[in-house]
Amino acid sequence: MAENGENKILIVDDIPKNIQILGNILKNKSYHISYAQSGKEALTLIDVNDFDLILLDIMMPGMDGYEVCRYLKKDEKTRDIPIIFLTAKADKESVVNGFRSGAEDYLTKPFNADELLARVDTHLALKNQKAQLRQMNKTLEDKVAERTQQLEEANSQLRSLERAKSDFLSIISHELRTPLNGIQGLIELLGDESQTSEQSEYLDYLKEASDRLVKFSEIAILVTSLKLEKYKLSYSPQRVAYLIDNILEKFRHVADEKNVSIHTSIRPEDIKISLDFDLVRSSLEGLLDNALKFSPENGRVDICAYLEGQRPVLEFRDEGPGFSEEVLSKMFHYFNSNDVMNSEGLGLSVAAVKLVMDAHGGKIDIKNRNKKGAVIKLIF
Repeated sequence: MAENGENKILIVDDIPKNIQILGNILKNKSYHISYAQSGKEALTLIDVNDFDLILLDIMMPGMDGYEVCRYLKKDEKTRDIPIIFLTAKADKESVVNGFRSGAEDYLTKPFNADELLARVDTHLALKNQKAQLRQMNKTLEDKVAERTQQLEEANSQLRSLERAKSDFLSIISHELRTPLNGIQGLIELLGDESQTSEQSEYLDYLKEASDRLVKFSEIAILVTSLKLEKYKLSYSPQRVAYLIDNILEKFRHVADEKNVSIHTSIRPEDIKISLDFDLVRSSLEGLLDNALKFSPENGRVDICAYLEGQRPVLEFRDEGPGFSEEVLSKMFHYFNSNDVMNSEGLGLSVAAVKLVMDAHGGKIDIKNRNKKGAVIKLIF
């Protein structure tokens, strides 16, 4: 709050004697006092000075006090200057008009000097407090703007890093394909030659490793495309029974080799889902591949389709070891799921399914079964 000597007060009255009386009352407070004897003269002074308070008479020739007050309250530069009407007009209508004009206070003549000083001090204090509050708000707004800018820059850097990681993964995936195709071709050629049991075992290992790399490459490209929103989905209504039969055909021999039985249940049998067929089929193949991989010999995998309310659900259940709590907590950390990739062999494949479900407006729920195995639930 400013000291009295720093506050500038304008007295507006067409009668010099009234100005003199007010000046004598205020001089003991050491205010800077200016005066005007008409409304137009007051506006001229206000235009070139920063007044902290105005004592304004109503009955003046030409421009009366009401008009002066309304003019000042409409101007953004002067609307916050407190105005106290000092007038002989004591009737109710005049008082109401004074406040409707925008005045902060109204004091009738003759007035008590102590009351006048108290009201002047009160309105000056309020004005200074409002100014301080505005400055505090401005400071806070500046800090918020600065912090917002910092956050935007940080987010921009994160987006750049995300793009860089995705681009790197995409490049690695594409670069893997050419040598992998050559390796797989050579493995097939060697497979046609006569081999010892040890050589055959080595070839099987090479084939499994190359197949895993091809799968990783395909999934990595898919994840990259989905995360960068480069993949354009092509929706069409598909029968769930046809979708499941399609993926079972590809993995029937894998199940037979491990003697794992695959059971399907579709209720109702005519369930249809609007989806991108190739994208969802690829995701389901990844889930079934993992379910078979971690199922024990003579185990069982269940694929169920049903309605949950109005939403179609696909559910994969296996009898494998299930997931550790740590793995479950990291399941969708696309590039930080080392435990998932190493101990469970999932990693990017489950991340891809999550992105596919996001793209379809659905969700994925993963949990362990009560006794053994895991359940992966896709809700479309």
